[in-house]
Amino acid sequence: MALKPPEVDVCMPVYQEITDFEDFTGQTEAVKTIDIRARVTGYLKATHFKHGAEVKKGDLLFEIDPPYYEAEHARAEGVAAQAEARLKRLKLDYARAEENYSTRVITKAEFDQWSGDLAEAEANLKAAKASLKIATVNLGYCTIRAPIDGRLSRPAISDGNLVKADDTMLTTIVAQEPMWIYFDIDERTMLRLRRLVRSGYSDTAGDAHLPVLIGLADEEDYPHEGILDFEDNRLDPSTGTLRVRGEFSNADRLLRPGLFVRVRLPIGQPYQALLVPEQAVGTDQGQKFVYVVDSDNKVTYRRVKVGKLREGLRVIVDGITSGERIVTTGVQRVQPGMKVDAKLVEQIK
Repeated sequence: MALKPPEVDVCMPVYQEITDFEDFTGQTEAVKTIDIRARVTGYLKATHFKHGAEVKKGDLLFEIDPPYYEAEHARAEGVAAQAEARLKRLKLDYARAEENYSTRVITKAEFDQWSGDLAEAEANLKAAKASLKIATVNLGYCTIRAPIDGRLSRPAISDGNLVKADDTMLTTIVAQEPMWIYFDIDERTMLRLRRLVRSGYSDTAGDAHLPVLIGLADEEDYPHEGILDFEDNRLDPSTGTLRVRGEFSNADRLLRPGLFVRVRLPIGQPYQALLVPEQAVGTDQGQKFVYVVDSDNKVTYRRVKVGKLREGLRVIVDGITSGERIVTTGVQRVQPGMKVDAKLVEQIK
């Protein structure tokens, strides 16, 4: 009694449009990160933001107690007014001296004295106005405002403490929109991109805005799309990698600086590729192969050249055609030349 041929599932390879890609690990970084420091020395009077709040450029953040700087500003105003009044008086005196000198009522030495006093008064007024400007600026520095739109950290110092000019850090602010993703690409990928650029695929990464995708730790795919807007000017000789950067919209505020992400970099234009289920591909001494079932239901061993894995499907670069039947299950039960009972399963989607 003849043995019944083993039953195996087979499928037909299909062509699908795909784009080659490389996967990397990246980390987010804010476009702008600023340490907020006081520009004048004084005691911190008040904090005007909620810890971790998102603020707009120009929003009030801190106040430094201003009485000393208000007094300095008032004194500088007084000195400037005094210098302006003296200059006005000396201009009138100079006009009279000029008239008297023309009629020989005063000597040249006396006229030179009036002329020198006028020039000195003009210089004093300039100095007084400069001092007033410095006092005005310092008084303005008593109110510390957000330099950019962004999210604040917590205050680094409590109200009532002494703040030193250009020294004491009050808090930090990071921009939220857009967000940068830095990652390192290997030499092979870099060279492939450069050759694509030379062939007319696109301009340089910094100008071309090549697409780049990212996925977060709790996401299955790569739903966020951005642009590649920067590449470093040299490779790291210790690792043989090139630092590149993608720019991503962060309107939903999912991204925060320092977040690790999965990066997918599409390379080249979409093309038609032949795909089979990954479980249909076997390995024999480092060589990839599949079992093909011919019209007589006989199994044929076929070496194949494979590409990347895409959602459970393996790209087949060479070795089979779309019209052939490929064994997908029961691979361990078949041998080359064996007859099988082939059951065609649902077409690959």
